[in-house]
Amino acid sequence: MFFFNLASSGRLLRQLALVTGLSVTLFALASPEAYAATNKRPISKTAKNTKVKVATKRTVRKSSVSSKRVAIREKAVVSLALPSVGHQTGLQSSADLLNLKSSVALVIDQNTNEVLFSKNDKAVLPIASLTKLMTGLVISGAQLPMDEMIEITQDDVDLEKGSSSRLRVGTVLSRGELLHLALMSSENRAANALGRSFPGGAAVFVQLMNVKARSLGMLSTAYVEPTGLSSKNQSSARDLAKLVDVASGDPLLRELSTSPGYQVAVGNRTLQYNNTNRLIKNPSWDIGLQKTGYISEAGRCLVMQTKVAGRNLIMVFLDSAGKLSRLGDAERVRSWVESIH
Repeated sequence: MFFFNLASSGRLLRQLALVTGLSVTLFALASPEAYAATNKRPISKTAKNTKVKVATKRTVRKSSVSSKRVAIREKAVVSLALPSVGHQTGLQSSADLLNLKSSVALVIDQNTNEVLFSKNDKAVLPIASLTKLMTGLVISGAQLPMDEMIEITQDDVDLEKGSSSRLRVGTVLSRGELLHLALMSSENRAANALGRSFPGGAAVFVQLMNVKARSLGMLSTAYVEPTGLSSKNQSSARDLAKLVDVASGDPLLRELSTSPGYQVAVGNRTLQYNNTNRLIKNPSWDIGLQKTGYISEAGRCLVMQTKVAGRNLIMVFLDSAGKLSRLGDAERVRSWVESIH
C-alpha cells in the first residue's frame, strides 16, 4: 500500500510539474515582458546594454514589417468587401450568348440603329470616367479658346477616392491640353479643372452636362461632377450609346480620345501620357472614338465607336469584372460580328 501511494504521489508530482511548466510557458508566450521581468539574471552592465539594443532593434523591425503586412491585408479585405453595384444587384450573374464578363453590354449598328447584341442595356449604373465624354462634349460645344491657360488648384485634388495625379497643384496647361489628357488618359484633375474654370463655375458646368444629356434623350442619366469619381454619375448602356453616337461626330473628340500618347511640358519636366485603351495601339482595330472608366462601384467600363466587317458600330460595356475583361469582351463581340457578316 505504501509503495502504491508513493507511486501515485510520484505521478501526481510529475503531473503538477508538467502543469506548472506549461503554465510558465503559456505565461511567457502571452506576456514576454512580464516573463522576462520575473526571470532576470545578473549580467554585466556592458553586456546588458548590448543585448537590449540588439533585441530592441530586431523587435522594432519585425513589428514594423508585421504592421505593414497586416495593413496591406486589411486594405485588400476592404477592397474585396466593396463589390460593384452591378455585382450587388445580381447583374453579373446574367448569362449571355457570348459569355461576356461585363454585366451590361450593347452593340448597335450606328448607321441603321439595329441592335446586334444587348445585355441588361437598360440597367442604370455608375459610369466612372465615361463621364469625361460628356465633359468633353460640353467643352467642345462651348467653343472656348483652347489656348487659354488654366492652373491646377487644390480644388482639383481628388478627396473622394484619393486618386493620384502627376499634375501637381500649381501646374499650368492650356484648355486644349487638359481636354486631351482627360479624354485620352482619363486625367481626373484635368477634367475637374475644365469644369471648375468654365464660365459660371463648376455648378453651371454640371448643369450644362445634364441639360445636354436631356437634349440627347439620355433620360436615365445624371451627372454631379465632371470626372466620374462620384458613383452618383450614372447612366444606362442605351443612354451611353446615344452619347457615343453624337460625340463620334465631333472631330476634336475623335482625335483626342484616340490619340495613342501625348507629352506635356510641366516646368522643367516632360510628362508622357498614354491612352488608357490598349486597343488603340492594335492595328487590327479601327476605332473612331473611345473612353474607358473605372471606380469600384462601376467596375471596368468601355465605350467605343468602331468599324467591324465594314459596319460602323457602337459598343458599350459596363461593370466588367477583371482589368482586361472589357477589352476581351470587345474582341469577342468583334469576332462574333465578323462571323455573322
